[in-house]
Amino acid sequence: MSGILSAIKLREAGEDDFAIYEKAGRLGGTWRENTYPGIACDVPSHLYSYSFAPNPEWSHRFSPGAEIEAYLEDVARKRGVTERIRFGEEVIRCEFRGGRWQLETQRGHQDQADVVIAATGVLHHPNIPDLPGLGNFAGAKFHSARWDHGVAIDGRRVGIVGTGSTAVQITSAIVDRVAKLSLFQRTAQWIMPQENPAYAEAERAEFRRQPERVHQLHDELGRLFAGFASGLVDASSPQMKMIEDACRANLEQNVRDPALREKLRPSYRAACKRLVMSPDFYQAVQKQQAEVVSEGIERIEARGVRTRDGRLHELDVLVLATGFRVDRFLRPIQVIGREGLRLDDVWAQRPSAYLSISIPGFPNLFLLNGPNGPVGNFSLIEVAELQLAYLLQLVELLRTGRCREISASPQATARFEAARSEAARNTIWASGCRSWYLDDRGIPASWPWTFDRFREEMAAPKLEAYEQVG
Repeated sequence: MSGILSAIKLREAGEDDFAIYEKAGRLGGTWRENTYPGIACDVPSHLYSYSFAPNPEWSHRFSPGAEIEAYLEDVARKRGVTERIRFGEEVIRCEFRGGRWQLETQRGHQDQADVVIAATGVLHHPNIPDLPGLGNFAGAKFHSARWDHGVAIDGRRVGIVGTGSTAVQITSAIVDRVAKLSLFQRTAQWIMPQENPAYAEAERAEFRRQPERVHQLHDELGRLFAGFASGLVDASSPQMKMIEDACRANLEQNVRDPALREKLRPSYRAACKRLVMSPDFYQAVQKQQAEVVSEGIERIEARGVRTRDGRLHELDVLVLATGFRVDRFLRPIQVIGREGLRLDDVWAQRPSAYLSISIPGFPNLFLLNGPNGPVGNFSLIEVAELQLAYLLQLVELLRTGRCREISASPQATARFEAARSEAARNTIWASGCRSWYLDDRGIPASWPWTFDRFREEMAAPKLEAYEQVG
């Protein structure tokens, strides 16, 4: 998504000397990698769209993954991006040498660039849990981001490890197809009730006739989400109380069996983990063929999953809906900055970047949706658009010769990280749970202020925060 955006906006800025490297055989990012049953975005489709490419054809308020991928392909094709992508070219090394970035791909192709934009994404590298005996399972097993569509699930016994958004979507999508569904829950999740109505043909026809209506809807949703996000960064806010009340009522009113209700009741505040949206998860897990297993997993055996109570849950298919390694970003690319500075060393403890965009010692390298950015229930397309407009102002300094190299200063980065870490302690994500938002210190690795403040920061770079050479 971010790479397509970069190509379009570079051209609009008058820059046509660029190359796009994509390690896969086609574009799509998250929506290419994830094809599991029930996949959809938890941001409304008319907001999860490029602001300059409204789509009147979205089928639902929260459209399925295949539609999002088709939308990205359509935008890339119409904007002349697809033919500029070097598919199947995985970048394995970027080294800043002689004032330029020297790139090398796994195929041995080499290139030079004045500027590198890393549009590598966040939720990309699957997290495979260290479950004893995982290799012993005799049935089919795969991570949710590597769904094997050659494996039949209809009428079979399927186990799902995990209870995040992915597991919830899969559960609702397949429960009526399987003979038995075992959902292995380490941690219960708060579920935000969220209906997903289809857009009627008459609505889509109006969107086609009046494109300004789509733009208007995009902006309205953006304002609503900004308000929602403001609640998350203040754990004591009225918005948070409304969210918690809605989640609690959803559980109380829709889970009939008291024992199951308590099994599904989290011990932490709503939205401490990424809020899970679903219109029907509670209905799905109450079906006769579904079981929520809250006993811990002791080991995986050839016939299924053995839990700590000694019970063997016999399975034909095992799905690992266990998320991603969210601290990777550019890695495993070997990135070497000024004077041999290695990104692996700089990020040895944890990844960080000034405003999630620039890393000291790595001039003319800019990140989209980099470390500690607004990943908490925002539209990452909107985030990327704001970040790209910001970094293109830095690129303009290079184009006009005001400097040859630019990167955030260590001092500005340290000040930003100190302020960010302190503010993060007041967010809902720091209210007492384990989640993928937390870094090795237990501090939320996310933007801890309002979305309005993020917009203000992205309006124009504070050049005193940057080291400029030449």
